[in-house]
Amino acid sequence: MANAHRRNNSMDKIKINGRWLEEEREVREGVVNAFQQLLSEDQSWKSDIEGLQLKSLNHAEAEGLEQPFTEAEIHLALMGMNGDKAPGPDGFTVAFWQFCWEFVKEEIVDVFKEFYEDKSFAKSLNSTFLVLIPKKGGVEDLGDFRPISLLGGVYKLLAKVLSNRIKEVLDKVVSSDQNAFVKGRQILDASLIANEVIDYWLKRKEKGVICHVEDGLWGPVVEMDLVVYSTASFSILVNGVPAGYFSNSRGLRQGDPLSPYLFVLGMEVLSAMLRRAVDGGFTSGCSIQGRGGMEINVSHLLFADDTIIFCEARQDHITYLSWILVWFEAASGLRINLAKSEVIPVGEVEDIEMLAVELGCKVGTLLSVYLGLPLGAKHKATTMWDGLKQE
Repeated sequence: MANAHRRNNSMDKIKINGRWLEEEREVREGVVNAFQQLLSEDQSWKSDIEGLQLKSLNHAEAEGLEQPFTEAEIHLALMGMNGDKAPGPDGFTVAFWQFCWEFVKEEIVDVFKEFYEDKSFAKSLNSTFLVLIPKKGGVEDLGDFRPISLLGGVYKLLAKVLSNRIKEVLDKVVSSDQNAFVKGRQILDASLIANEVIDYWLKRKEKGVICHVEDGLWGPVVEMDLVVYSTASFSILVNGVPAGYFSNSRGLRQGDPLSPYLFVLGMEVLSAMLRRAVDGGFTSGCSIQGRGGMEINVSHLLFADDTIIFCEARQDHITYLSWILVWFEAASGLRINLAKSEVIPVGEVEDIEMLAVELGCKVGTLLSVYLGLPLGAKHKATTMWDGLKQE
């Protein structure tokens, strides 16, 4: 089984920026250079987000996040972690720290104390291996690989403690438009709401457009000025051998317990931008009836890096949406992958190709899949589940 995984993950040749690399040295250098560039801070102009209405914590909630770490809190987080995950550069699995807690707890607590009091974290404890996992079979391009971070045990424990604190208050600052990683919200909610909007448009013979936006080429590259990320360094595992060594100046790490929550917070900025556009009459979304006959405007739904935006089929709305995405890119550093994004017409939409060109993406169709569930299918049709059965 292990040998089969190695064969599937092997990288004998790779296409980077349209150019094939086949020699072992070229492959290693090409992969390292690509990720070093991706994770290096862009020194170009950045926009601000002043004027956006973002939720905030009250004083007691914010104070709770800033309390000193306790041994009990650290130990509880450690014992709640999966001990069998692959180790990082330090070679120690989480199971090692769990088993040896009584011997190492004083040193671990001291690391947490230093992080809290001095706002520093040793770079040697924040080294990372990036392992590249194919997203599908027969991959050719570097963009077809998913980078997974293998972290050191001590850093992973710190990230787990911090994420435990954040997830307790995340619902206080994240709008109902986001459903990922927020306590009490489910993936099914977003899919049901999306289909409700489509059904509303179709029943009233209205014309609408769904913009399905893909975030990032190799994953979220959000710029955040945090100690836990500014001290990180990377080596890429190319065919099982570490290649390169460079510092990180931006980018969240898949495999890091803290990253999903920071990403959701970053995406809340996009959600606020889209709400502001609706309030200003620049885009419209779709108004549907909720419980008790109350009218609810649904302009967008976000689930981690999977975003869908509902617009009227109007050129000016799509134009303004394209400006919002550019603004968000400049503010966050996140790369919107319009080449893999699509606009999906609902109803008889004329000039859908022109709308797609305006946004810079391709034209899609209904009866597609959103968050693993059918989008735009008749709920009573058994054929709507055929794609899921095949998976």
